[in-house]
Amino acid sequence: MPENDSLPKGEGKAGRPGVPAYGAPSTPLAAPTPRLGRGAENNDGPPVLTGSRLGPPPPGDRAAAAFRARYQPEPIPFQPRKRSKALVAGIVAGALLVLGGGVFAAGKVLTSYDDFVANPLGTPSVKTPGYTPSDQEPAGKPIDDVAVLQKNALYTTGALAPVKCKEPNFRPSSKENVRSYYQALMVCLEKFWKPVVVRSGHEFHPPKLIIFDDGQETACGVQEDVSSYCAADGGSVALPWEDRPDEYSSNRSLTRVDLAGALSYVYAVHVQNLTGIFDSVDNKRSEAATEALRLEQSRRMALQANCLSAGFLGAEKATFPITGDLLTWWKWRSRNNGDETDPGKVRDHGSRKSVELWMNKGFAAPNPGSCNTFVAAAAKVS
Repeated sequence: MPENDSLPKGEGKAGRPGVPAYGAPSTPLAAPTPRLGRGAENNDGPPVLTGSRLGPPPPGDRAAAAFRARYQPEPIPFQPRKRSKALVAGIVAGALLVLGGGVFAAGKVLTSYDDFVANPLGTPSVKTPGYTPSDQEPAGKPIDDVAVLQKNALYTTGALAPVKCKEPNFRPSSKENVRSYYQALMVCLEKFWKPVVVRSGHEFHPPKLIIFDDGQETACGVQEDVSSYCAADGGSVALPWEDRPDEYSSNRSLTRVDLAGALSYVYAVHVQNLTGIFDSVDNKRSEAATEALRLEQSRRMALQANCLSAGFLGAEKATFPITGDLLTWWKWRSRNNGDETDPGKVRDHGSRKSVELWMNKGFAAPNPGSCNTFVAAAAKVS
């Protein structure tokens, strides 16, 4: 996936990360230009420089000329020696060999022209004291993307422990109320996921929260009615608000389910980012030989986020109850949130059947180990 992921199809689709629109960038002031001061016409010495001016100096300005003569002298021109066409052809051939991976052959071509190439390719003539290539181990730690996805330590952290989260007591009747709802739920989600991420051996930090108007440019790009996550700058969750008041008026229970589901889903993607899953999926997608395999990787990640999101609600059901009418609509959402609802029918989040499978799995058994979509058969991530 690119640098963001979006909600399942009922809530929108992915957008690309973008640049925050916090106002047009200001143009820095030009460097001050020295001006002629008193005594500038004295021929006994260089002009006296004083004061400043914004912008370029006028043509013929003596102070600017004096400044350049002292601090910006003209470079000594390079006079290339004439060479035969054969030499040029040899150098071009060497460059082509380097681009094609033939470093050794290129080194042989270039080493015979020491008057032209200061440091030809090949073994350096002076070795660094104390360095023996054969007995040096790489200092970095290699990453096995398949292991990150299939054997992540996140899956061994055990049952998700409740932290007594409650449904935020804000009705989504205004932008301020929607923001307050998500701010309160963010506090709970941080308490819930931080110990899990730490137990998996990774550092934790919460994502930034963005509540946007339709068409607003944010750190996650230009937004429409799409809840999304972007990994840049530590991670951000971006959520819409404008349709929520009307949705709440027409179906309060479903809107309450969708508000909780929207943030818990993109927060689950943040957990995937913190534990390396996000980057490894991106790497595997870039290696995929076909579009079908690339989309399968995207579905595995999105379905896992659905499972983790449902795991949060399942673990907190004692204090954040998804029961009664709320449970009815939660089940309805799990059955009506697949790629079939996407107008473009892009197969990147999972079919209704697969979404329902993984949401029910996470809700019934709140444990990251239950959400390992990366070892599931292809039929279960369709």
